[in-house]
Amino acid sequence: MLSWDDPLGFNSGEQKQQPGAGDAAAPTNPVVIEQTLEAVQPGEPAAEKVVSANSAASMEPVHAEDKRVVNGLTDVNQLAPFKYPWAWEFFLNANKNHWTPLDINMTQDVQDYQHRLTPEQRHVYENVLAYLTTSDVLAMRNIGLAVMEKMTAPELQIYQARQVYEEALHTWTYQHCIETIGLDQGEIYNRYRVVPEINHKIQITNRRLHSILRADIDLTNRDELNNFVMSYMFFAAVFEGCWFYNGFSPIFALQRQGLMKGTAEQLQYIMRDEVLHCAFGIRVVKQIFAENSIALDPREIRQMWDESEAAETDYARYILPTPIIGYSAENHVEQFRHTANRRARQLGLEEPFPGARNALPWLDEQANLRKEKNFFETRVTEYQTGGALSWDY
Repeated sequence: MLSWDDPLGFNSGEQKQQPGAGDAAAPTNPVVIEQTLEAVQPGEPAAEKVVSANSAASMEPVHAEDKRVVNGLTDVNQLAPFKYPWAWEFFLNANKNHWTPLDINMTQDVQDYQHRLTPEQRHVYENVLAYLTTSDVLAMRNIGLAVMEKMTAPELQIYQARQVYEEALHTWTYQHCIETIGLDQGEIYNRYRVVPEINHKIQITNRRLHSILRADIDLTNRDELNNFVMSYMFFAAVFEGCWFYNGFSPIFALQRQGLMKGTAEQLQYIMRDEVLHCAFGIRVVKQIFAENSIALDPREIRQMWDESEAAETDYARYILPTPIIGYSAENHVEQFRHTANRRARQLGLEEPFPGARNALPWLDEQANLRKEKNFFETRVTEYQTGGALSWDY
């Protein structure tokens, strides 16, 4: 089973932290840091500070303990020695979940949509895809343009490069489903612009992420750094950790009724990716907390949870105005609250919704894809590496 508190099993005793690769906040090589700081002139743009600092210390070897998540002054082009070996483990594990939407047979889904789904079930299916496909494009741009370039340790950037690819793959998956089912692409893709309940979630995300979508952002400025951490925390814990994670569940509810199983199988592979995305983002945020002694405003955190819950409630009531078999808007919202509590605990924060129950106890099982296929009925969906994984996150 997935254990979100220990994404890669670091606490199982099987994987140990590399010597000298700890998460200490204070630099232990003052010579390199002193030389690089001498190159930083007041008033210099942040990007130029790092460039000039790297030039000043270009003849010095890179020491793992000198690396930082952001505002690091070591050579960002030198991968090892690792300061964050766990980030490299995320990258290696992500590559084991390799797949494409063409690996899954969608023939039965076409029959289900045309002849077996009720109008209420079609409404759920179409709107979930409408929300997810826009959201993954947004996720791809955020990681690629707003987050990855601000990381100053290459082991972090390398995993996030893989994450950018995976968000593009997810977008291809939704497009494949929409095209295969024969839905009106223009109408489906524009729902996020014309359906208020979908648009609201997208607008919240745009507002929270747009302020860090700037190459000239100066993270040596304390206010800018706090803003960056709040934005990245929203992205990892809410957008990917709650809205995405919860967003797949209506399709999984159809799957549990024997419907749209091809689409659901593709979402299971996506869910594996999202498990890692969320866990990685939360770990990075906590590392920034430790390295910079950040204490966020509790009122801002409370507002983040409340705003996210309100938007998710409106969305749930729109896609599920009446319950479908085994699923309702109330289930959806309660599961959001339960998941939000889990994300808060992982961040070391107070639970925003104490007492929220696990309304969908089967949801975590969806990432534990264990199937044997008849080769002549469908393409191979579990490569040798992926089939051997233990997705206990």
